[in-house]
Amino acid sequence: MEQRTTTVQNVLRGMRDGFPIGLGYFTVAFSLGIAAHKAGMTALQGFVMSLLNNASAGEYAGIAAIRAEAPYWELAVLTLIANARYLLMGCALSQRMAPGLSIGHRMLIGFDITDELFGLSVAQPYPLRPSYVYGAYVTTIPMWAAGTAVGIVAGNLLPLTIVNALSASIYGMFLAVVISPCRKNRVILFVVLASFLVSSAVMMIPWIAAMSASLRIILLTLLLSVVAAVLFPHPDDEEAEAAC
Repeated sequence: MEQRTTTVQNVLRGMRDGFPIGLGYFTVAFSLGIAAHKAGMTALQGFVMSLLNNASAGEYAGIAAIRAEAPYWELAVLTLIANARYLLMGCALSQRMAPGLSIGHRMLIGFDITDELFGLSVAQPYPLRPSYVYGAYVTTIPMWAAGTAVGIVAGNLLPLTIVNALSASIYGMFLAVVISPCRKNRVILFVVLASFLVSSAVMMIPWIAAMSASLRIILLTLLLSVVAAVLFPHPDDEEAEAAC
């Protein structure tokens, strides 16, 4: 009985902590819904898409690939690259789990490692309780999916001028994501500015301009990541301590 009460308490605590995140997710997903509307998706399709894919950048990249009618392999690779950081978060989060935690729980927790939910989870006392994570999922995943569906419905009902204006909000979201890290880290600032310049420059090369947008994103992401890793390698722990 005590264990059941503890599990219920963890679920309720996760729901409480996840609720404000869910509100933010609804707003962001609304912008994704506008983009999904332009790609010709229905509200049901958008809802299911966001229910199974909780990543703003990865989902937007997928929507752009769908709108461009890219082949399935481009969509898969593009989504993998856009969401690659979650692989690192999953490795870090696994260190917070009890050694005997079943593979089923680990897979369910790994299903929705977003930036915000990762932050919530790593802040919990060791070992991380799956019930807490599931509670957070209860209030965040449905609101993310609902936001996308509502955005698509709004796109169907609102005048075209307003829909076009709302489409710009997705770019504001991405700017909000990168501006803060750019102010703190010059390497990130260099990579962001370089991506803008290179993306514009390569459009002057005919055979690259002829590629699909998703394929260009894949190639440029890999190229800039390799260049940044070579020019700005991450310091070893001893070097970082010496620098401090």
